[in-house]
Amino acid sequence: MRNKKIKIFFVFLVLASLVGVYLYKTKQHSASKETLKEIQPFIGDIKNEFSTTGTVLPKNRLEIKPPVSGRVDEILVEEGNKVKKGQTIAWMSSTERAVLLDAATGQGEKALEYWKQVYKAIPLISPIDGEVIVATTQPGQTVTTSDAVIVLSDELIVRAQVDETDIGKVKLGQEVTITLDAYQDQVIEAKVEHIYYESKTVNNVTIYEVDLLAQNSPAFFRSGMNASINFVEQSRKNILLVPVDALLREKEGTFVLVKTSPNDTEGTRREVKLGISDNKNTEVISGITKDDIILVKSTKYTLPKDNNTGTNPFMPQRRR
Repeated sequence: MRNKKIKIFFVFLVLASLVGVYLYKTKQHSASKETLKEIQPFIGDIKNEFSTTGTVLPKNRLEIKPPVSGRVDEILVEEGNKVKKGQTIAWMSSTERAVLLDAATGQGEKALEYWKQVYKAIPLISPIDGEVIVATTQPGQTVTTSDAVIVLSDELIVRAQVDETDIGKVKLGQEVTITLDAYQDQVIEAKVEHIYYESKTVNNVTIYEVDLLAQNSPAFFRSGMNASINFVEQSRKNILLVPVDALLREKEGTFVLVKTSPNDTEGTRREVKLGISDNKNTEVISGITKDDIILVKSTKYTLPKDNNTGTNPFMPQRRR
């Protein structure tokens, strides 16, 4: 058993050595070439953002329930309708009134009208200015005091789920951009309205909920829609920018290579003071101007075109 283990280890060692030799030869024959590209700083806008997801929800979801059990006589609104505070949105009969009206129906129209006047219907009244988001109850349907006949919402918000590592970056009134998954070509501007202090655990991740209020709610806003959200941590407009690749970060500071003459192919190091970055471009506060020409180093790796690129030790070799 011991000899078998030694043999297996020896075979593994030989295979590893062969692979190492093959990779070394392949790398040895590869070529690299360093090039310099000329660019100019430019004036533009920049945003420092972090992203998360969220859901469109009613800010205040209000269920209109009947004061007594009975039967719905008439629904006066539809989903999507705007209602005012104090507006009658439905009529219903108590259980006793419904029984009396059913009995009077068999006695003729005169008896029915008499009992309708004597025993008045109960109005369901909107307590807020808002929008009808649920109105599925039909006339003639029996309801109890626990049934929601109509559901109202004062306005729709987007509730974002922010990771605990990012919640410290969120401030009241902060600018946010929202893109609905169903309408990805339209960006909605919003602001942070409320930050919840109690955490929740979602998929083993601790998050905090943040309510976002759209500046101009689009007509296609619907409760339950999923959204992608970008929190704007910092933003600048009409500032001097350079690509991140143009920066040389060293212990002494951050530098760029400035071309000082038409024949200058190496550039002169110049220290720059930087502002915010979006991982693509970086704000330059001082050190260069938009008229400077910056040299950016880039390295290209190419494989040799001849046949001396090394061989695979595991493939059979043809004799020459």
